[in-house]
This record gives sequence, C-alpha cells and structure tokens, in this order.
Amino acid sequence: MIPFSVLDLAPITEGSDATTSFKNTLDLARHAEAWGYKRFWLAEHHGMPGIASAATAVLISHVAAGTKSIRVGAGGIMLPNHSPLVVAEQFGTLECLYPGRIDLGLGRAPGSDQLTAQALRRNVAAADTFPQDVMELLDYFSETPQARVQAVPGKGLRVPVWILGSSLFGAQMAAAFGLPYAFASHFAPQQMDEAIDTYRRYFRPSVYLDKPYVMLGFNIVAADSDAEAELLATSGQQAFVNLRTGRPGKLPPPKPGYKETLDPLAKTMLDQVLSCAAVGSPERVQQGVLDFVARTQADELMITAHIFEHKARLRSFEIAAEILSGAPLPTF
Repeated sequence: MIPFSVLDLAPITEGSDATTSFKNTLDLARHAEAWGYKRFWLAEHHGMPGIASAATAVLISHVAAGTKSIRVGAGGIMLPNHSPLVVAEQFGTLECLYPGRIDLGLGRAPGSDQLTAQALRRNVAAADTFPQDVMELLDYFSETPQARVQAVPGKGLRVPVWILGSSLFGAQMAAAFGLPYAFASHFAPQQMDEAIDTYRRYFRPSVYLDKPYVMLGFNIVAADSDAEAELLATSGQQAFVNLRTGRPGKLPPPKPGYKETLDPLAKTMLDQVLSCAAVGSPERVQQGVLDFVARTQADELMITAHIFEHKARLRSFEIAAEILSGAPLPTF
C-alpha cells in the first residue's frame, strides 16, 4: 500500500479548550508515529472556534519535540498571510531543531474570513503574487540565494516545499515549479480528477523532484461497526454545515439521525464536500480506500477525521493504519 499520513486540525470540541486540544494532538502524533504514519501535518486557520492550530509553526515544534521520527509539517502555511522571509526563518529554525523531519506545505487561501484577514494585516492582493512569493521563499532556502537579504536560519537547508490546492491553479503551479502537490480532496473534491491530470501532464522535473508526486486528502471515520462509525461521522457533518452556513463553532458531539434533519440543499452540499471519504467498519473502510487509490493512483494519502471523542479518534486512525499498512499494530 502507498504511504499514509495524518492531517490534524487540532480540533477544539464543545465543552473543551485549546489546552486539551494540544494534548490530544501530541497524543495522536505519538500513536501515529508508532502505527507507521509517514507525516503529521497541521493547518493554518484563523478565527475558527473549533480549530486551535492558528500558530502553526509553534504547534509543529510542540509535536516534533514530543515525537522521534515522524515527519511533522504544515498542511499548510497560507503564504499570503506572511512574509516569505519570516516563513523561511520559522521553518529554517524548525529544520535546525528537528533535522530531516520538517515539511512545508504552502497555500494561497487566507485560511480565514475577510474580517480576520484584515486583522492579520493581509494584503487583499497578496494571493495574486503567490507564485512570486513561493519563488522568493525557495530562494531563501537555496545554497546560493539571489536575494540580498538572507534567511538565518534558512540558507542551504533542505526543507521540502509542497504546493497545496483545491483548484487547477495549484496543480499548474506545482507542475511548473517541479514541486510535490497535495490536493484538498477531503473538503473540496470537485476538481480533483482534473487537477491530478493537469499536474501529472505538465510536470517539469526540477532540483526538488524528478517526477510527479501527488498526495490526496481523504476522510476516514472508522469504528468496530458501521453503525458506530456513521454516528461518529455526524460530528464532522455538523461542523461542515455550520461552517458553510456562516455559523462556525467548536466540534459538536455526535447527533443520531443528523442527516435526516437537513434540507435537501444541505444534504447535497454535505455529500459533495465529503465525497472523498470512507465511513464504517474496517471492511467497509478498506474497500473505500482501495477504490479511491485505484481511481486516483495517488502516491500518498493524508488521512483526516473529525471525531468528537479523542479515544474514538485514536481508534479510527488505528483502524486506518491497520488497513493501509496491512500489518498488526503495536498496542499501548
């Protein structure tokens, strides 16, 4: 089976707080390391009551310090929110602290609403300069930077840079730059097939990568029975509907029969957003994963799960690892 990784949003559940979220994130990372996951990525979001990973580089350091071998990175840093120099310094520092274990995924979305973007002092036109900003950032990491200003730490460090995307723009850019590409199929699957084809078709080998490498986001909610997994999945369903209807909040507990309470428009939206997913018992999830990989020929899967109870979330990732590795896992 192909390599498999974790995307964690450091969820804050109803009745809990960010402190608990960070403890759970590190606990999940330690288990993921033992279970054979290749990477553990965290994402930059701002102003979201249910997501605690806003200070992404800080949280990456927390996870890397508490683990030993798993790669830890950003999936991703929203580059228009930051100076490329600052990002190079931050991830250069991380690479010095945890050599050979740091990844840097870059996106051009704000990771927030417009009001929050203004509070970040984000230039509304910054997304238009994303390719130039990526080039500037890559230059800071090179052995012989062209910029008159140097990133210290940063210069000469091998921090793998990924382009993230949910549209054809990111695919075209990753192909042109010869960088690995991660597509957000776990929440925006509409253009996935076309984006993968575009990236592979137009990929140019580079000093960073000699052939295309595609990682796809995939939702897995696994449990010992289909019924239990379907109930657990209602937390993520509620969170997505709340977000898309302008009511973002903390991750809610499972709600029996939740989808039956939705109007047809909301049901359709939810089915589209979460179409790249496998929910159920190990047998059902295994078939869902096999079908998805066969269809996309993904080089790597990045698994995510919006599950309310931490113990159930661990169990879901454990089942996923058993399926993806095909080997018995260590117990804790």
